[in-house]
Amino acid sequence: MASYFDEIAANRLKSLVLFGAFTLLFLGIIFLFIVIFGGTLILLSIGLVLILIYGLIVYFAGDKAVLALSKAKPADRTQYPVVYDIVEGLSAAAQVPMPKIYIINDPNPNAFATGKNKKASSIAVTSGLLSIMDRSELEGVLAHEMSHVYNNDILFMMVAVVFAGSIGIISVVARNLIFFGGGRGRNGGILLIIAFAVGIIAPIIALLLKLAISRRREYMADANGARLIRDPGALASALGKIQQYTKNPQAKPMANANEITASLYFSSPFKGSSVMNIFSTHPPIDERIKRLKAMY
Repeated sequence: MASYFDEIAANRLKSLVLFGAFTLLFLGIIFLFIVIFGGTLILLSIGLVLILIYGLIVYFAGDKAVLALSKAKPADRTQYPVVYDIVEGLSAAAQVPMPKIYIINDPNPNAFATGKNKKASSIAVTSGLLSIMDRSELEGVLAHEMSHVYNNDILFMMVAVVFAGSIGIISVVARNLIFFGGGRGRNGGILLIIAFAVGIIAPIIALLLKLAISRRREYMADANGARLIRDPGALASALGKIQQYTKNPQAKPMANANEITASLYFSSPFKGSSVMNIFSTHPPIDERIKRLKAMY
């Protein structure tokens, strides 16, 4: 059996290793761009500036956009006193400011955290989650989301998204430059091979790294959430109920979730989306439950 702290440390290390690989991939693509297109650095500079602007927009307005896309509404304290009581207790335990609380009117049991940082965060829960969870299970889900705030996962994943987008943009620019002018001459064949590698393979690797980082952060939030409430069984039970819900043939995916917001949720908002684990934003529920039950 593993302790909360062992699980948290292991997943933090794996996240950092994956992020390091992401950084090396990003720098490697820029290096190749400079080597191959030494005379077009102005285009690369413009692209990097645009990426920076995109990152700033995501940082300052991304949480509002996510809440709006999800049709999340501010929760009335008198209507949802249990949610407020639990979040206040978890905030004190994690020593982070109280997040704003939102409700999403959707029968799919789910939740997510968003925000710029620990001082400006929000937690949204669906009406479906509130309808099927008992207090201890709800506390487990909210502890998981509070852990995302505590671990700065909001900022961590935002950087990963920007990195992945940057690699995609640079790869497309490099590929087009080669195919439409850079692939001529005696080295044309070699450049075309590089174009394929940079323009096709690199974005796929970037996507896989982003998804792998997302899954690692989910494992870490599970472990840290279990630590906060000292009850991994409650979180495992909540996951079990969600798994049971998704197996219902009449269950529907979340109405307002999309590929951009999917990684934020407590569990995948898409029914039957995890065909292959490497292409999933979340670890398999069975594995999450197994790890939680092995904690002490």
